[in-house]
Amino acid sequence: MADTRSRVWSVAGLLAAATLSSGLLASAAGAAESGTAETAVPPIVGGEPAKIADHPWVVYLTDTQGNQFCGGTVAKANKIITAAHCVNGDKPEAVQVVAGRESKQNTDGTVAKVTGIWVHPQYQDANSGSDVAVLTLGQDLPQQPLAVASKDDSALYEAGKTAGVLGWGATAEGGEASETLQKAEVPLTSDADCQKAYPQYKAEAMVCAGFPQGGVDSCQGDSGGPLVVENKLVGIVSTGNGCARPNAPGIYTRVAAYHDDVQKQLDS
Repeated sequence: MADTRSRVWSVAGLLAAATLSSGLLASAAGAAESGTAETAVPPIVGGEPAKIADHPWVVYLTDTQGNQFCGGTVAKANKIITAAHCVNGDKPEAVQVVAGRESKQNTDGTVAKVTGIWVHPQYQDANSGSDVAVLTLGQDLPQQPLAVASKDDSALYEAGKTAGVLGWGATAEGGEASETLQKAEVPLTSDADCQKAYPQYKAEAMVCAGFPQGGVDSCQGDSGGPLVVENKLVGIVSTGNGCARPNAPGIYTRVAAYHDDVQKQLDS
């Protein structure tokens, strides 16, 4: 159906790809991990540099060597929402969360250890839905959390709504990851249009965003990062067909559909 955008790069996938090139995204490793033709989501294609001060809740995930492989969102002082495909099968001690750091080249912000990983129990792969996970940290972060969309926020999912997507992923399909935070704005796509692009699209579990002509999208390394509408987390970078291709919008986990399950983890 589509390519994950770590789209899909787990810690294991990233390490496997390291032998290829330290500058390449781990799309090939993600495909091997998932058993599908997934290509990892790009960092951000067609975007522009963003200030972490304006988006304090966006974070990125690294392995213990500091290699970034996915994104995430602060939903509570010690809780991060990300994509299940980013951390499925990983042990907490293998993942770190970097918050408050705009550029990977500096040491700003906080590097927090992960003490717990919850992956949605119905998750199988990004193309099947339930691509959501919650990380528990060993410390509280000072960053302001982002509100999480609930079932009462159906208006936020209307086709044509402008959404912001952020990440440190690739800036071109198959390209290198960005060293600094990037942001792009894309319109939400109707379920009907997304169904045309992806016959196996599940409206109850997913939401699409992108321009018909392409050109702007999340990409490899952006997986797990936020899709934001009116200051609420409505989507999680999940999968798609390549990056920024015409008539191939990005697919995001529909956060509102999993609000209750996620909230239980945030409250635990």
